[in-house]
Amino acid sequence: MEIYNNEDEQLDAVRNFFRENGKAIVVGVVLGIGGLLGWRYWQSHQHTSLTTASVSFDNAMLQSENTAGLEAFIQGNDNTYGVFGALKLAQDLVEKGDFAKAKQQLQWAQTHTKDDNLLPAINLRLARIQLQEKQFDDALKTLDAVQKGGWFAQAQAIRGDVLVAKGDAKGARDAYTQAFEDNSSPVLKELLRIKLNNLAA
Repeated sequence: MEIYNNEDEQLDAVRNFFRENGKAIVVGVVLGIGGLLGWRYWQSHQHTSLTTASVSFDNAMLQSENTAGLEAFIQGNDNTYGVFGALKLAQDLVEKGDFAKAKQQLQWAQTHTKDDNLLPAINLRLARIQLQEKQFDDALKTLDAVQKGGWFAQAQAIRGDVLVAKGDAKGARDAYTQAFEDNSSPVLKELLRIKLNNLAA
């Protein structure tokens, strides 16, 4: 640490320091403030975007019979709201018997969701439609993505249905048994018991 004899030497040292480092300090301060303002702007923008998407989602759900409007909402929202919109539209299309378009919506939701908890539910719905359309191998591949966890029993139950449709009674029995032995709901267990009994008959 330098020792200065008087205030003039201290002042000269400070001036020299700022002369040598002033630009770097100013640039650092500007970048720091700019970064902070940028971060706050980005957070505000994200919040505003999500709020707008939420309001638009509510409006789209209130007018869900307007298929074109719901489709436009989905295409304009590459986020969770868009995924929920696609799920709603897929449900409406299934009720109308339009499985091909429902499948398209679920495939869109499948590739656009960022929620690992939502993806298995999307896959189960997609597999059911693939079963309905007799796309058995596609349905089995979709179900492969649903591993152990809260959705596993339902996935195995659907797998059993697909294998029954394919004529694979042994594979279906194995899938139903796995679903039954998993921590499935009492309602699902009863349904599986009936399906297993039907296979034994």
